[in-house]
Amino acid sequence: MAHRLRPVGLDFVGTAPVRHVSEREISAPVEAVYRALEDVPGWVDWFPQVMAARPIDGGKGRDIRLMGGVRFRESVIAAEGPEVYAYRVDVTNVPGVRAIAEEWRLAPAGTGTRVRWTFATDGTAAYRLALRPVRAAQAKAFRDAVTALDRRLAAS
Repeated sequence: MAHRLRPVGLDFVGTAPVRHVSEREISAPVEAVYRALEDVPGWVDWFPQVMAARPIDGGKGRDIRLMGGVRFRESVIAAEGPEVYAYRVDVTNVPGVRAIAEEWRLAPAGTGTRVRWTFATDGTAAYRLALRPVRAAQAKAFRDAVTALDRRLAAS
């Protein structure tokens, strides 16, 4: 069952009750990484958990389907290339969640990019408790995805 979440802005990334932050340096240049983040359908090529991704509302939103049947309808809340790409979840089928925002922050690191991803969320006590063991899996998914993105960008 899909339900509507509380709309949040970019400030939620820094104030959410639950925040998972992952960071990694890759060899691809900042501009190329940012273009890949904006290419919503392209996420299926480098982020293994993303089964389907399409832009909606003229690029102002995203419709995302993850492994396991999780669905997100999202609004882009920051597209400040080449440094910040962020979105919030407006509708999902995940129970207990009240708000989600994700921020991708890019910074030059030598000739490559430091990629920092923040998953910010709030929900019921049961939802927050269920997220504790998910933190390590999210960090691994981030590492795997960013590594795959770096390989993909190097090959193009």
